[in-house]
Amino acid sequence: MKVEKRKGEEKVEQKKKKHKEIFPYGNYRNYYGYRLGQDIEEDPRLKVMKKEWFEGKNCLDIGCNNGIITIQIAKKFHCQSILGVDIDSNRIEDAYWHLRKFVKIDSAEKLHGKDSKSKVYDDENGLGNKVTTSSDDETKQNLKNSTTLEKNLFDTVSFRQENFVQSRHPQEKFYDTILCLSVSKWIHLNWGDDGLITLFSKIWRLLKPGGIFVLEPQPWKSYDNNRHVSKTTAENFKKIIFRPECFQELLLDKIGFRTVEDVTSALSGSKTGFNRPIFVFRK
Repeated sequence: MKVEKRKGEEKVEQKKKKHKEIFPYGNYRNYYGYRLGQDIEEDPRLKVMKKEWFEGKNCLDIGCNNGIITIQIAKKFHCQSILGVDIDSNRIEDAYWHLRKFVKIDSAEKLHGKDSKSKVYDDENGLGNKVTTSSDDETKQNLKNSTTLEKNLFDTVSFRQENFVQSRHPQEKFYDTILCLSVSKWIHLNWGDDGLITLFSKIWRLLKPGGIFVLEPQPWKSYDNNRHVSKTTAENFKKIIFRPECFQELLLDKIGFRTVEDVTSALSGSKTGFNRPIFVFRK
């Protein structure tokens, strides 16, 4: 009987492992749910960001995941435009779902005042909600029809599925501000030092003169914790030369950025494990 029970337990365990989702690019479902917790409405990183980096500017958010911080930046700092890109098409669908939600909230607030704002952050973190797939064109039309706001959030925010490191666009747009928040590790682990250099070089090329690059690199310990997420990451981890503590020197001396500012000291309220440094480089 004990042997049969043990075999049964092993089968259950194997079944669990089989159905466990793997996120080799850091493309976690409900990422901001566990990063921020359920009682924080605004991402603490927004407190260290300056309005002049975004107001009236064209911006790019690399590795936007479910789009929440992308949308919050647009709302708080009044970008001219902000594009969020992510390697995972499912996260882009999530991002458009959140964008629809934010537009509805803004519309309700404008019609009925701030007191009517419903508590949507549980929904924004994807709890109990199903994201329906639709084409970008359909989503755009639905959003434009959903509100009569003077400046619809959708006029400012857009999302695109893209492997930023490997994509090539013949007519690239140039940006005033580019964000790379807790993304560099995943690019580094999946494409090695060459991928990291490609990331930094492409960001520099896409920035206008005087443009801002906001980088939140994960520490080396975080690399160590995630190196076995795939065979590729395990192999690349062994070969990495440019550790995160080298990034400033790399960006200034090799890539060509003129200055760097460490704004980490002003950061507060981050959940344990996510109190990472934030650097601002200027082209």
